[in-house]
Amino acid sequence: MAAINSASGLTGLARTLVTQGWLTEQEAESIESRARSAGDGFVSELLRGKRYKPLQVAEFASGALGFPYLDLDALDLDQMPKGVLDNKLVQKRRVVALYQRGNKLFVGISDPTVIQALDEIKFQTNLQIEPVVVEDDKLGRLLEKAGEAADNTLAVLNAEDLQLDFVDDEQTANASEPGSVEIDDAPVVRYLQKIMLDAINIGASDIHLEPYEKFYRIRYRRDGVLYEVAQPPLAIKDKIASRIKVISRLDISEKRVPQDGRVKMVLSKTRAIDFRVSTLPTLYGEKIVMRILDPTSAQLGVDALGYEPAQKEALLAAVQRPYGMVLVTGPTGSGKTVSLYTCLNILNKPGINISTAEDPAEINLPGVNQVNVNEKAGLTFAAALRSFLRQDPDVIMVGEIRDLETADIAIKAAQTGHMVLSTLHTNDAPSTLTRLMNMGVAPFNIASSVILITAQRLARRLCSCKQPADLPEEVLLAAGFSESDLDGSWKPYRAVGCEVCGGTGYKGRVGIYQVMPISEEINRLILKNGTAMDIADQARHEGVPDLRQAGLLKVKTGLTSLEEVEAVTNL
Repeated sequence: MAAINSASGLTGLARTLVTQGWLTEQEAESIESRARSAGDGFVSELLRGKRYKPLQVAEFASGALGFPYLDLDALDLDQMPKGVLDNKLVQKRRVVALYQRGNKLFVGISDPTVIQALDEIKFQTNLQIEPVVVEDDKLGRLLEKAGEAADNTLAVLNAEDLQLDFVDDEQTANASEPGSVEIDDAPVVRYLQKIMLDAINIGASDIHLEPYEKFYRIRYRRDGVLYEVAQPPLAIKDKIASRIKVISRLDISEKRVPQDGRVKMVLSKTRAIDFRVSTLPTLYGEKIVMRILDPTSAQLGVDALGYEPAQKEALLAAVQRPYGMVLVTGPTGSGKTVSLYTCLNILNKPGINISTAEDPAEINLPGVNQVNVNEKAGLTFAAALRSFLRQDPDVIMVGEIRDLETADIAIKAAQTGHMVLSTLHTNDAPSTLTRLMNMGVAPFNIASSVILITAQRLARRLCSCKQPADLPEEVLLAAGFSESDLDGSWKPYRAVGCEVCGGTGYKGRVGIYQVMPISEEINRLILKNGTAMDIADQARHEGVPDLRQAGLLKVKTGLTSLEEVEAVTNL
């Protein structure tokens, strides 16, 4: 008890070492004083005296303080989470991120009693921190490697082969030139580059930068779900917004109206990533969304998109016809652009003349003549289509049919020997036809031009950590399975969560499709002004599965979970 009282001025691991008789109070105070003077940790200074070995101290801290111990030599460094902790914080606090499970982050530290370090990590990551005791010498070697990697990353960021290229855009011809206002704040520039690089590395599809009254947050959309990744200081929101506007060639002095632009990040001589930038004035500043457009997604091929064999055959047969219209429908973010560009990539041959009108062009495809529409300058979808028809095209792609004028010209092009690809925002394939009628397109024009409609959704793909789900038969029947489907030859799977998928249970996405060829019977219904329900009944009679049935097939094959299919499709 006397030892405890004599160590009353000490705290943390130092106090525990004194009370357990490993050090005297004077020795502990001397070590703490030297550590403060050197700007180092207590454990590092203790080990300099060579009285104890790192393993002895780590095992003592683990046993006496009740924290788990981990041998860093047994850790697979490739499986450690990347970019979770800022490198400055890692080096300053001598801590390393070991693995993440859900909202828990396990960190390796030689002194788990340094509460200030753990609180600082919790504040930066917004995660629940679980300390794990590791040997100080092995931690030092790991931090040295991390520091070298960070230096290399910074060198790459500043090198010529990784830079932000400015893309000329006629829509922003009157905007400020990048050099007109200098954002001379290197930390902000590097921070934004890190945010963009991290988003690319984890496979995010969007970056959301959102200002609020009392905080500023950054979120990534990965596999269709938004995750908060950082809360930088509120004071830098205007600097970040200005920097993004400069590299996107937007007007940085205009904060009252939305603006759209784009920026290209060159990762290497063979790979570049485009970012589509959208700014929106909100109550507390400008919200900015950067959509990540990877041109390699168009090179995946139709097999990688998730079409069933019969659906793939019907789609390829339609797009390779000499004329007609193929429509892709679905909500924003359902993968319509990738599907269209995959079809264009199949058709993109030296003997084919392909032209596209988009708002804006999201994926650059060599060999395809791409046009950005500009409503203010009078370059509408309809105007671009008229120009295309004077240049002898074989294939025309219209980004979206929004009005009757565009629909009429596209349909006439499909009727006069051109293959036309386009998108519409409807819930399913049958309602696309009635949407065209409601826009004012004559039924006989629809019947003579549209040859196939694809409706699609994106569902999250189950990670390899998936496990069989014990679902009652009543639940499966209510979801849309038939009695004959429940023959015991398959099992539904559920999401579990592991280090590979970051605890979500899902990794990547798979497409769910309703591919509806326009048959003679469906054409008769169109000419009779049939409703979407009439057309859907006929399609079902012809063996065309709806989106829910297509999703349930993905459940049977174990690609996704029943919960995910129910979330993205309607019964």
